[in-house]
Amino acid sequence: MMHNPLSDVIALLRPSQVFSKAISGAGRWGVRYSSFGHPSFCVVLEGSCLLAVDGEAMLTLEAGDFVLLSSTPGFTMSGFEPVTPIQTDPLASAGDMDEVRHGDPNAEPDVRLLGGYFAFDSPDAALLVSLLPTLVHVRGEERLATLVRLVSDECKAQRPGRDSILTRLIDVLLIEALRATPGEKTPPGLLRGLADPRLALALRNMHRDPAHPWTVAELAKHATLSRSAFFERFSHAVGIPPMEYLLAWRMAVAKRLLRQPDAGLTKIAERVGYGSASAFSTAFTRYAGEPPSQYSRQYLKAITS
Repeated sequence: MMHNPLSDVIALLRPSQVFSKAISGAGRWGVRYSSFGHPSFCVVLEGSCLLAVDGEAMLTLEAGDFVLLSSTPGFTMSGFEPVTPIQTDPLASAGDMDEVRHGDPNAEPDVRLLGGYFAFDSPDAALLVSLLPTLVHVRGEERLATLVRLVSDECKAQRPGRDSILTRLIDVLLIEALRATPGEKTPPGLLRGLADPRLALALRNMHRDPAHPWTVAELAKHATLSRSAFFERFSHAVGIPPMEYLLAWRMAVAKRLLRQPDAGLTKIAERVGYGSASAFSTAFTRYAGEPPSQYSRQYLKAITS
């Protein structure tokens, strides 16, 4: 079975919570959200509106669209009439049942949205999210459209377990949106690397077997490229050199293993490509800023306190 690095990243991100809020706009309206520290999303349930993300071209969002902001810079959402946007706290009231109305409170809404953000358990969420594009906008994907219809139906109903169902649907929406994004058109990152068939072979090998003593030369051979061509192509597409990516992936896997109560340094060292516990401890301390044993103790203490 072919190994999928994107599935690895999503599994490691593990959204622990999804905070969502129903939003509608009517007439003349606009809201400005400041940047904040969680990846955020928006599902357009009905109608259309404008989205202006800092540093990106303005988008017209339509029913069925899904937007993911991996690092959530500042952004403005509005109707189509000129307006001075109202500053809004992006974390306020997320998860409340009541819909937030912008603009004319008595008019039929021009757009209905479900917006929110993800919270992650993974301590490497920031590193892994940095491998994704700042803005993911997906339209016209039938599987995604089906999920959006389910989200819309769940938002309208007041059935038991609504929040739990919405959390799982949005989790699946995240995965589908990343799968549907054309990586060759994205900024440097994992999606762009996976869109290159030759680089995808190297990425799959690193994820499939992080314990293997990979070298640039061996990875280049798997990609059927010269060493120099592979190094340049990988660095340009993914945004970091291949050995730096491999180290980041090994340490992300190591952190996941260290969060398990029965973690043993020798076994973890073997799983991520180090010949001894001491060699792994040195590399981990240099990378994470603390010894692996201390990292493990602090994590286990935090979840039991």
